[in-house]
Amino acid sequence: MGRLKVGVMIESFRLGVRGGIAKAAELGADGFQVYVTNGEMYPDNLSQSGRRDFLHFVNSHGLVISALCGDFGKPYDREEGLDELIGKTKKVIDLAVDLKTPIITTHIGVVEDDPKAKSRQIMADALNNVGAYADSRGVVFATETGPEPGPVLADFIASLKTDSVKANFDPANLAMKGFGVIEGVKALAPYIVHTHAKDGIKQDDGSGKEVPLGEGSVPWDEYIAEMDKIGYTGFYTIEREVGDNPGEDIRKAIDFLRKW
Repeated sequence: MGRLKVGVMIESFRLGVRGGIAKAAELGADGFQVYVTNGEMYPDNLSQSGRRDFLHFVNSHGLVISALCGDFGKPYDREEGLDELIGKTKKVIDLAVDLKTPIITTHIGVVEDDPKAKSRQIMADALNNVGAYADSRGVVFATETGPEPGPVLADFIASLKTDSVKANFDPANLAMKGFGVIEGVKALAPYIVHTHAKDGIKQDDGSGKEVPLGEGSVPWDEYIAEMDKIGYTGFYTIEREVGDNPGEDIRKAIDFLRKW
């Protein structure tokens, strides 16, 4: 048994929420992350008694919720529909409080290099709004790495007027874009609160391809050593978005991470 806290993205199993939780427990995971942007887990569809029942189900399987995924598939850098997106995000923050997990992850869109870019200013205003609410509720809102290099994202987070916007570090997203994984860890060190354990490669045509853990461009020994160096003790949550046998891929991924 390794020392890392290993989680699984429940949707990766393709077994439904409760079926995925049962499978994660069977495979020996320590916890899991779950999407809450639609279906039975969407805040409007989960009553207070439903939230308590869900927590009881999680506890009965000996697991914890590493984070909620609050990704509605829309960026925070466009004024159209932004108020609605912020409102939905605040409902997810409230759900996180009730489900006793302090972390929400999402994608916020592409952070422009230019601090004066209009889209970046719109994004900053939106996240300052979300961050203020998250702070009042004791929750952090962690954006996933990948659309831009780590240092660009770190510079953006540092510019915000809130301490509740953090980073969900996905090394594969960076590797598939050709961005530096270790450089990203170093730049985002103050902000990393959750990770996705995923691997990938940048192909000759410039596109990214996800592959099983240990078979891609993520330098796992160096990466985990660097995460240790910055003091990270959170979850490594396995995300498998492709493949014909996700259950077997996840089992192998858990075994892979248990080496540390």
